[in-house]
Amino acid sequence: MIGRLIHVCTAIVLWSILPATPLAEGLPKTFAWTAYGTTSAGYAASVAVAKALAEEGYRLRVLPAKNDISRLTPLKNKRVQFSAGGVAALQAQEGVLDFGKGRWGPQSIRVVVMAWGQENVALPVTAADANIRKASDLKGKRIAWVVGGPSLNHSMTAWLAYGNLGWEDVVKVRVPGFKQSIQGMIDGNIDAAIASTNTSILFQLDSSPRGLHFFPAPAAEKENWARFNKVAPWFVPHVATAGVGLSEANTHEGATYGYPVLITYDWMSDDAVYELVRLMHTKYDSYKDAHPTAGGFAMDRQVFKWLVPFHPGAIRYFTEIGLWTESDQAHNDKLLQRQRLMQATWKKSKGSGGNSQTQYEQWMKTRAAALTATGFSPIWEK
Repeated sequence: MIGRLIHVCTAIVLWSILPATPLAEGLPKTFAWTAYGTTSAGYAASVAVAKALAEEGYRLRVLPAKNDISRLTPLKNKRVQFSAGGVAALQAQEGVLDFGKGRWGPQSIRVVVMAWGQENVALPVTAADANIRKASDLKGKRIAWVVGGPSLNHSMTAWLAYGNLGWEDVVKVRVPGFKQSIQGMIDGNIDAAIASTNTSILFQLDSSPRGLHFFPAPAAEKENWARFNKVAPWFVPHVATAGVGLSEANTHEGATYGYPVLITYDWMSDDAVYELVRLMHTKYDSYKDAHPTAGGFAMDRQVFKWLVPFHPGAIRYFTEIGLWTESDQAHNDKLLQRQRLMQATWKKSKGSGGNSQTQYEQWMKTRAAALTATGFSPIWEK
């Protein structure tokens, strides 16, 4: 049934055969968004939404892509209308990492809606026999460093800061990928690595002789959270009920962020975004139980004071149903000001538009100086 309703193709085919998306006033009856790969929670949640929207006569094509660049390039080029991803939405807005080179730079990203699920994401999972009961217990332990995994490593850097530690305080164990970081714990070579509470491979760790443990990060630990959010401000406190060993009766007080975050650009019409958010609200009961992540799209779970501004069309609907406040609008306006500053700085920067490491480093210095001078945190400085 899903296969009949949803046309799935790869991003590379999409780029070659689809014409540029017209800036339609309303939501097209056939439209597309990119997502993580077919085995991801974000893809599964997107397919669930697509099936629900089909009941209203809409044909949503969910297009899997391997990495952040391949997910956002079709959106940037107006080949799709939306993209369902992760923290790359923030990285693209900020013009950092891969988005600080070549033809990218700070992007005019707008949030449509976010899925705030029942799990906690990107936290240290530890081997139970390593006796890591709080963040500061990571000191001296063997910690996974995933080669080519900046998001994972950045998250661990933040968690070390939570415990008032740095990488110099632990034993860095380099591994070639995420799966190997968890396998290293099972094999006895690693004590902690980044995962989410509902990551499937954790069931293997939990059933191994070493066992599994998530240490808590209570919201009441204000000083720890201040250090943590200085490094990774996209996290918010959250009590998880979904994941390995977790339930309503056995929760984990930790941290999370919205995933997937459904985004578009400022060029997408207000009416189209308004209609999509309205449909995702009114059809919620049709898709919320199809996958645990899909349930996170509930309107009453939205976090409006995040780090990327919401689209005006989404704001219009949130206002209509009584969720959007003056305080939310003030926060959103500040984020728009930040975007305009970074984009203006990019245009003036002599190092922008290049691909060399020297050009990137110059851009990051210029960017950090401009943001700091205006009272904003750079978040990334190199």
